[in-house]
Amino acid sequence: MFSKDVKIYVAGHRGLVGSAIWNNLKGRGYNNLVGRTHKELDLLDGTKVKEFFDAEEPQVVVLAAAHVGGIVANNTFRADFIYNNLQIQQNVIGESFRHGVKKLLFLGSTCIYPREAAQPMTETALLTSPLEYTNEPYAIAKIAGLKMCESFSLQYGCNYIAVMPTNLYGPNDNFHLEKSHVLPAMIRKLYLAKCLMEDDIESIRKDLAKRPVENTDDRADKEQIVSVLAKYGIEKGKLSLWGTGNVFREFLWSEDMADASVHILLNVDFKDTYSSSEKEIRNCHINIGTGKEITIRELAEKIKKEIDYKGTILWNSDKPDGTPRKLTDVSKLHSLGWQHRIEIDEGIHRLTEWYKNN
Repeated sequence: MFSKDVKIYVAGHRGLVGSAIWNNLKGRGYNNLVGRTHKELDLLDGTKVKEFFDAEEPQVVVLAAAHVGGIVANNTFRADFIYNNLQIQQNVIGESFRHGVKKLLFLGSTCIYPREAAQPMTETALLTSPLEYTNEPYAIAKIAGLKMCESFSLQYGCNYIAVMPTNLYGPNDNFHLEKSHVLPAMIRKLYLAKCLMEDDIESIRKDLAKRPVENTDDRADKEQIVSVLAKYGIEKGKLSLWGTGNVFREFLWSEDMADASVHILLNVDFKDTYSSSEKEIRNCHINIGTGKEITIRELAEKIKKEIDYKGTILWNSDKPDGTPRKLTDVSKLHSLGWQHRIEIDEGIHRLTEWYKNN
């Protein structure tokens, strides 16, 4: 546990998880927080990152900044996902070490696990067989990050901990129709499909004013709007979604993730993440999730009901599904004293309301 005046740098403090961690820390009375937007500090620029650490000298670092996206983005922009994430991690973890940071929390992803990993996935499943092809570059970058934390802690006695959250969703999520994760993308697509089915073009224009699609915003005419939405499977009376819908996914509310992260930051040390009896110390990272899963098809039906969409949902099996299952074993997390609170139905309702209001 740190004193309330400890200086904590939250990298990625405007993102889905970073903003939730920032707010959680504030709620616990930690007010000496430091954050920089991408415009203020490009974490890909090693010189700028060094200058930031020289000037601010944070005592604790939360590395929640990352280049992220859904299955389409991961598969399309493969070089960006591996290069950008490796650079961010190299710069922030490296400067944390050089500046004597007392504790660092690194956020990864459960996509680090093999495509065919036994379910539920324990931390020991890491590097036991091939990764899922569509997100392999991102996964390799995150594996490198967790191994950096593990290796610095083992060689130099650092207190760097890596946590691997499952699929996250919540306030400040990214609702981009192509680059966002599956749950927020579904919420937006079903909302737009409902508006289109009801011929509510004005509501669609309001949506596009906030989040343009391919440079199509509220100034576009109806024909242009209908055309661009069709490219993303949104047509009058029907919505086409990627894959079969039969794969399983686990979802964790971002504010639950933040609470788990802060719990670990304040109460868990690197030495607590492995057994002292182990001859070879590895897999010191911690899964963060619910230990519960749902099919993508079931998820779509829940969101459809929440939004009250009366049209048809079609599944395009020519598009990839991704990993068949990604259920985390959270027994290690539970043993460290934390469990989730928000179940999927409540989370869908909360995020749908947040989206409509923002």
